[in-house]
Amino acid sequence: MKLAGRAEPSSLARVHVRETLKDRASRERVDDAVLVASELVGNAVRHTADGPDCMVVEVHKNVAVLRVHDAERDVSDVRARSAQASPDEPTDSGLGLLLVGELACGWTVRPTAIGKVVVVILPLNARGLGGGG
Repeated sequence: MKLAGRAEPSSLARVHVRETLKDRASRERVDDAVLVASELVGNAVRHTADGPDCMVVEVHKNVAVLRVHDAERDVSDVRARSAQASPDEPTDSGLGLLLVGELACGWTVRPTAIGKVVVVILPLNARGLGGGG
């Protein structure tokens, strides 16, 4: 889904994830995936000059893979915000990535030819999200 230059990209991302996953997981799992997508797109809006470029949602058996692309190349900034996050000492930065880490079975950020991509793997099975990984 293209998000570049769109008004309300987080809202568009939430609708897209909900529609993609609605018949593939329980409402709770879908709600968690929507929250993760909103956080990833919101981070791209807040922390990059041009916002998110696009989001891809793929479903493979019992997992959803969310990919949010943007044009910023600095992956260390995402990792640094994640490392700073602490539920005991809340700040304005990084807590969303802490939430993503709790809900996902894994996530990563890596450079691409035009910027970077944040990839999150979300289990859709009855065990639910937060299974660690």
